[in-house]
This record gives sequence, C-alpha cells and structure tokens, in this order.
Amino acid sequence: MHLLAISGSVRAHASNTALLDAAALVAPAGVTVTRYPTVAALPHFDPDLDTPEGGALPDAVAELRARVGRADGLLLSTPEYAHGLPGAFKNALDWLVGSVEFPGKPVAVISPSARAVHAPAQLREVLTTMSARIVERASIVADPALPDALPGVLRAALLELAAAARRTD
Repeated sequence: MHLLAISGSVRAHASNTALLDAAALVAPAGVTVTRYPTVAALPHFDPDLDTPEGGALPDAVAELRARVGRADGLLLSTPEYAHGLPGAFKNALDWLVGSVEFPGKPVAVISPSARAVHAPAQLREVLTTMSARIVERASIVADPALPDALPGVLRAALLELAAAARRTD
C-alpha cells in the first residue's frame, strides 16, 4: 500500500511537512508513505496547457500526476495563510483538477494545528469539487500538547486511509 504525502507549505522547516515525515516514520507494516518533494516546483496553472490541444504538460506537472496515479491514497497537510490555502498548494490542486488520476482517490487531511480552520474547510471544498474521496476517520488534527500520543494517532490514521484505499480495489 503506497500513500503519497503532499505538504501545502514551501517553508524549509514547516510543521505540516514535519507531520507528513513523521507519518512516514510510523507507517504500519505494509504501508509506505512517500512525500512529494515540493509544490513550489510546479509552474503556474495554465488551463491552455491542460487540454488535448495544449500539447505536452510541463514535466513537473506530468510527474505530479504520475505520482498521484501510482499512489493508493493521498495524505495532505497544509498551513493556513490569510484565512486560506497557500497559493503554491492551490496551484498544485489546480493542476490535478483535469487529471484522470485524481477523481475517486482516497484522501486524508491532517493538520499539526487546531488553530487553522479556514484552510482545512477550503481544502475539503476543493477536494469535494475534484471528486476526491475524503476519508474522515483518517483526517486528524495533531495535538501538540500530547506529543507522546502522536505516533499512535498517525499510525491509526494511516491504517484508516489504507483500509479505505483497499475498498476501492
């Protein structure tokens, strides 16, 4: 079972990215979590390139779509900037809207902070519009006050996402 983790942050030491890396470290047997390098490498979304007549997709976009296609499920974590999704992360999602790899994909939304409320709501709205299958039992908010509980909480979320992904096979 392969899960692709995508961080919405481009910061070098982002808590969202660290949370995804922690998930990879505590993944249960039979589940691998691979983090997408960075959404900052993607070009600005251009709908003219995202059509059959538009020619070849930019290489970075084609690679993102291929990684999403190979993944059994997606693990997403994003910060909140100015009460919304960061632009680079929304850009990545925009490139996936027209893809055949994304619809129906099981997705878990995880967050290192309960303070962010607008971005997670926006993300869920965008994912629903994109025909993702949001796995609520795998979507968590990590409580920084309970660091000892984090490995177990992450492992349980990964098990839920993996189970949901198996149900689509």
